[in-house]
Amino acid sequence: MNKLKCIVVDDEELARELIKTYIEKLNHLECVATYESPLEALATIKSSKIDLLFLDIQMPDIKGTEFAELINNTKTRIIFTTAYSEYALKSYELNALDYLVKPISFKRFLNAVEKFPITETANVIDHKIIIKSGYELHKVLTEDIIYIESDSEYVNYHLTNGNKIMANQSLSKLATSLPEHFLRVHRSYIINTQKVTGLKARDLMLSDIKIPVSDSYFDIVKSTLFNS
Repeated sequence: MNKLKCIVVDDEELARELIKTYIEKLNHLECVATYESPLEALATIKSSKIDLLFLDIQMPDIKGTEFAELINNTKTRIIFTTAYSEYALKSYELNALDYLVKPISFKRFLNAVEKFPITETANVIDHKIIIKSGYELHKVLTEDIIYIESDSEYVNYHLTNGNKIMANQSLSKLATSLPEHFLRVHRSYIINTQKVTGLKARDLMLSDIKIPVSDSYFDIVKSTLFNS
């Protein structure tokens, strides 16, 4: 059985060590690393396949909830660990796997880990994605998707042939199931990084299409797409 690769991010050493100890008790989990700051963890999440991130919320450099928004284009599932219960609603808006309030017992930790969808597969088959639009199913090559735009309770897939497919989906949940060359750059936009031709001010250029990049995503867009 392949182990689920985990990292722990918490500015308190004792909290990091506790979660690491819990992880090591379970044969199907592997603690890849622990970090004091979310920014230290960014490179690992970008370069490795991390299944589970145990993430504190109140930290000096950047809040865990803000960091979660930055990495929600990855397949990493998040379990928040915090001493503050008032962030629970925000965590579920971010599609967190669970929300653990300190002090965290091993039983509660185990309940959270068991929510990880071991058998979950994305709706991506090879290089195709299956899109349900109303009563219709569309099989679309991922290379034919330029960008995906949020539209209230729906999303619109904008395709290279000029067509648009509307589906009743959450952009946040969709971001976790798409291939790695898709990147969320705004609360309303996911782009196909293979279509990016440049960056002008705060707009990504996808040939002649301009996609705005929000402040919270700007640094990760630059580091991911332009290595700066």
